[in-house]
Amino acid sequence: MSDTIPPPPPPTTAPPPPGVARTEGGGSNRAVIALVLGVLGLVCCYPLGPVAWYLGNEELKAIQAGVVPDTNRVVAQIGMILGVIGTILLGLALLWIFFLGGLAALAGMADAFH
Repeated sequence: MSDTIPPPPPPTTAPPPPGVARTEGGGSNRAVIALVLGVLGLVCCYPLGPVAWYLGNEELKAIQAGVVPDTNRVVAQIGMILGVIGTILLGLALLWIFFLGGLAALAGMADAFH
């Protein structure tokens, strides 16, 4: 008469609560950060463009080196491209302000309000 106790069932993992991002495959968040900074660099804050360009480029290098999984390659590329466009816009804005009379135009507009 052998009274063997059956083994306990394997533990189940609970799904993450709503609103918590799940990382698949150990991917890096730098690609997503590059994308967000690239969008912000285009929309409202031009100095974020070079930062997005740098982060996207570094993420692509890490993907090519095999350090980071290939899951975020497209996001990193889009972030880098948006960063390049934001950097170009930043350069054009600085060119306009300092060399093409942008400061004079802004000063003339400021005088019109006084």
